[in-house]
Order: sequence, then C-alpha cells, then structure tokens
Amino acid sequence: MTTVAPTRDSATAHAGPRRGGSAWWLYLLLIIGVILLVGPFIWMVLGSIKTTGELRQVPPTWLPKNPTLSNYTDLLDRLSFARFFLNSAIVAAAVTAGNVIFCSMLGYALAKLSFPGKRILFAIVLGTLMVPAIVTFMPLFVLVANLGLVNTHAGLILPFLVGAFGVFLMRQFIGGIPDELLDAARVDGAGEHYIFWRIVMPLCGPAIATLTILTFLGSWNSFLWPLVVANTEDMYTLPVAIALFATGQQETNVALLMAGSVVVILPVLIVFIFLQRYFTQGIAMTGIK
Repeated sequence: MTTVAPTRDSATAHAGPRRGGSAWWLYLLLIIGVILLVGPFIWMVLGSIKTTGELRQVPPTWLPKNPTLSNYTDLLDRLSFARFFLNSAIVAAAVTAGNVIFCSMLGYALAKLSFPGKRILFAIVLGTLMVPAIVTFMPLFVLVANLGLVNTHAGLILPFLVGAFGVFLMRQFIGGIPDELLDAARVDGAGEHYIFWRIVMPLCGPAIATLTILTFLGSWNSFLWPLVVANTEDMYTLPVAIALFATGQQETNVALLMAGSVVVILPVLIVFIFLQRYFTQGIAMTGIK
C-alpha cells in the first residue's frame, strides 16, 4: 500500500485558513488602535460645531444635534486672529529654518569632518537629549531677560534655533552618505562649503523633511514658553491667545477651545500632507537611492 505525500499546494491550502483565522485578533488590535488614535481628533472636530451646553451634556452625544459654526465666527470676530496667526507663523518658520540649516551644518561636521574634540562634542549633544526641557526653562528665561529679549520675536525664536535631536538626526543620516562621493568632489577642487550645499543637502531630502515636520509641529504648538516670554497681547502666538481667550471668562468655553484647536492643527496637517512621503523615508532612514 502506497501513500501519496501531500503536494506543496495542498499543504499551503490547508495552512492558509489556519493562518488567516489566527490573525483575527491582530486586526482587532489594529482597529482598536486606530480608533484610539483618530477618535480624539474626530471628537474635537465634531465638538467644534456643538454648543457648550451640548458638550457638557451627560451622557455625551457623538454627533451634534444642532450643528453650528458660531464657535468659528466668535473665534474670528472677537480675537485678533490675523495678528496671532502671523506671530505663530513667524516664530514657527524661523525656528524651523534655523534648525534645518544649523542642525544640518553641525550634523555634517560631526559625520564627515575630523577635528579635535569631535567625539566629546557629539557626547555632549547626546547628553542634552537626556535633560528634560523643564530643567533648563528658568535658566533660559533668565538669560533671555538679561539680554532684553522678553516680549520680542527674537526671544521666542533664538533659544530654539538649534535642537539636539535635529543634530543627532542629521548626523546619522549624513553618516550614510558614501565618503567616496565627497572625496571625489574634493579631488575635483570643491570646497567644504560647495560640498555641503550642492552635494550633501540635496541628498538629505528625507531627513530634512522629517526635521521640518517635527520642528514645525513643536514650535507651532508651543504654549508654555510663549506664555511666559510674551507679556503683551500683540506678541501672543495662536495657542496662547486661544487658551487665554477661551478661559478668560467665568467658565471655560469648551466649544470655543475645540474650534481653536481645529484651526491650530490645520497648518501642521497641511505641512505633513505635502511632506509625508519624505517624512516616511526619513523615519525609516533608508539611505541614498
């Protein structure tokens, strides 16, 4: 009596259902994770078109009973929106540009140049990543105050023109660029300035996009530092102005805060949509293609 060995196709056919049936819990976890991630944003958008009374209702309602845009009209009419938006745009753009330029320069020097104390300098950069920002908050404010930069755009921008994480990110990415490419440029007579701007920077698109998104997000949403440094209303950034305006009444206007939050995240969302492809590449650190 002979036995026929199962073919590869039949074995695969039998294994397929078991593999698919055992993965249902993985899809369930992914769905739950997506709901937990996206749910608060959906709730914020829906809450921005509700009244404060409906938002405070118990049990809460998911969909608005009587949708209204009054929260947005109040936000634009009663708030110097253009001025606060311009302040946020100036600070976020300047901080982002400074980080892209200076972090790339320092990252290039740490990755491709040889100079005394290079390893010590890189160790200091890594060490600053371990220091909580709140620890340096007061010394940084005292320094800005002594320089006479309180309630100025410079006071909001200069302390954050370079970040340790940006230096680390650019150093790691630039380190993946072949040294032979840079040596060939040096043999042809190119200087370090030319190599950095014409060879290295064009190859760092994914890393620059990643740094741009993360820096712009942090600067645009910054609240505590602008709240302390900006003493007059004309220097408020958008998050500070919305928070003070919504909480400056007898009780917090939650619906107005929801509408303000939607307005605040729109520029960040637009930046991410335009740079998401490069952002994914930068996070994956795929190197040169």
